[in-house]
Amino acid sequence: MMNHFTTIMKRELKVGFRNPWAYSFLALFVLFMLSMLLIHQQGYSTGYSGITGMLMNLTLYLLPLITLMLGAFSITGEKEDGSAALLYTYRLSMTSWLGGKYIGLLLVLLSIVTIGYSVTGIISSFTASGFTASVYALLFLFSVLLIAAFLAIAMVIGAIASTRWQALTYVIGIWFFFIIGWSPIMIALLGQLPYLWIKPLLTIATLFNPAEWIRVYIIAALGGGTIVGPEYYQWITWMTDPSGHIAFILLTIVYVLGCLSLAGWLWKRGRYNG
Repeated sequence: MMNHFTTIMKRELKVGFRNPWAYSFLALFVLFMLSMLLIHQQGYSTGYSGITGMLMNLTLYLLPLITLMLGAFSITGEKEDGSAALLYTYRLSMTSWLGGKYIGLLLVLLSIVTIGYSVTGIISSFTASGFTASVYALLFLFSVLLIAAFLAIAMVIGAIASTRWQALTYVIGIWFFFIIGWSPIMIALLGQLPYLWIKPLLTIATLFNPAEWIRVYIIAALGGGTIVGPEYYQWITWMTDPSGHIAFILLTIVYVLGCLSLAGWLWKRGRYNG
């Protein structure tokens, strides 16, 4: 089982680094990071600031979309070229196959983000603008967590979609709902409910959107908890406590494993139903 997992992971790494999409994403990400440096020329930024918030927002627009596309296309591409059908003839467990693809793609995406932050950090060290090391570390963690969560969602999309075009439709829809439409939809829906219901329902709803609870967590870690509003006051208080960090890590792990389990179940269901 471990041999199969390692083989699939290595294959995904090889394919990922040969994919022109990966290098296009790398160039875009580096350009986007350097643009932030040019905008921020007043000195080193500490904690949560306007430029930090702008960088987080732009990362929210870019990383989940690219991650969803690369992850979903990786699986649907194998469906279209017949590789997926070939898998059924081998004694290969779903855990090895799906886990190998996930870890392989995760390493490819993390390599791209690491290069982007490294290039920006090196350049900023020779200029009068940039971020402190702690802010860089938290922004990097923000990117890593987004990739981990949305890559797991991409596995679910890949298990459902039959073609790349179908996967692209799902990707855009999910990305728009989680990133663009989340706030206005929550305001519209929760605004119709009694006031006492808003906070508990908002908390429950937030647990289903990784972009939202990851954003809130990083903002709290940067010291900008007042930015997110009174509805998240208890979240901020809890997240700044040591137990909150542990619970956040567990929440991320459970979310990723839950999505991967769902993707595996959907894949098997599609296999047996033709």
